[in-house]
Amino acid sequence: MVPSSTAPLQFGIPFRKPMSAPRFGIWLIGARGGVATSMALGLAALQRQLTDETGLVSALPSFSHLPLPKWDEFVVGGHEIREVTLFDEALRLNRESRVFDAETLIACQEDLNQVESRIRPGVLWNVGRTIRELAPKDADDGLSPSAAIEQIKVDLNEFRTQNGLENVVVVNLASTEAPVDEAAWPDSWAQAQAMLESADCPLPASSLYAIAALDLEMTYINFTPSLGATPKGIDELARERGTRHAGRDAKTGETLLKSVLAPMFADRNLEIMSWVGHNIFGNLDGKVLDDPDNKASKVKSKDHLLEAILGYAPQTLVSIEHVESLADWKTAWDHIHFRGFLNTPMALQFTWQGCDSLLAAPLVLDLARFAQVASERGEIGCMSFLGNFFKSPLGTEKQAFFDQTQVLEAWAHD
Repeated sequence: MVPSSTAPLQFGIPFRKPMSAPRFGIWLIGARGGVATSMALGLAALQRQLTDETGLVSALPSFSHLPLPKWDEFVVGGHEIREVTLFDEALRLNRESRVFDAETLIACQEDLNQVESRIRPGVLWNVGRTIRELAPKDADDGLSPSAAIEQIKVDLNEFRTQNGLENVVVVNLASTEAPVDEAAWPDSWAQAQAMLESADCPLPASSLYAIAALDLEMTYINFTPSLGATPKGIDELARERGTRHAGRDAKTGETLLKSVLAPMFADRNLEIMSWVGHNIFGNLDGKVLDDPDNKASKVKSKDHLLEAILGYAPQTLVSIEHVESLADWKTAWDHIHFRGFLNTPMALQFTWQGCDSLLAAPLVLDLARFAQVASERGEIGCMSFLGNFFKSPLGTEKQAFFDQTQVLEAWAHD
């Protein structure tokens, strides 16, 4: 039986080799969400040698020559708007979604509690009604954008200094924000700075986190469809500070399969007439995406790559529905209607089912490791070589998965 968050460990802590002093930080925005919790537990299990590296791209032979950080060189902290604990979230995932084995969770309780001690309250600027309702009613959302950035910077600097870190990678894992009109995106860093002093600043919290991280010469990675560092003005800040960023919207399930299958149809000269995808899942992200405004960001990110791969736009439909009983398990059912030789209509259907957080968590670790290599190489600006991790990759037009993978492998062997 898994203990409560306040119960003593029942089976003790297994023997572990002495850890190296941490050198690199991973700062998670949305630090007690399903992906962050799974990543923190997975990192602790790797450090304790309680699990293998299945699911980790950076563990593949193609990247074995890179100076990747070792697992025990990472330390984790983050921002969170909800009043829960990391270990309680892990217990909930174990109980409701039937993931992790209890022995691993119990063995890593101390590690999760240490991460918990490094989590600070997040900011609520322009996050929208649905996300705001996840925070306590008395949470302070009265900070101006510039003041919120300064508070984020205080937290990040404290994390870096107290842990003696060489570098910090800030990863946005927070719930999907509503889209921001592209006409409101800043085209220059000077324009972005002016926006931050305005009482009606259109930039959302994800962009404030990006600005704070980049201004401190930290790396920023946007795992979500939210705006983050997408605008040119924020990319300019990254280049001025000699740092880097990547995103947007991690590719872990249905869209991953689209990026693999669509090139097959193109290369066989089979015309896709329509592609319908129906997605159901029950976690917190699904609850937030019940809001039509927030859902619009996700649907746009999932739906645009077919035209980029095929060179034409088939009829498409993407639906996302919250089904609470599914917990962290997501199911996607896709119907592909295509035309073959002699105008013959045919169809392919597939069902994808996976644990949302466990598909995503190892990718966060991969991105942190690859970003650290880029930092040591002195690379700045958008890390477009990481495109195969994202639905809407910044800095590249490539959308086919194997083309994107070749770019990553070529970068690794530069």
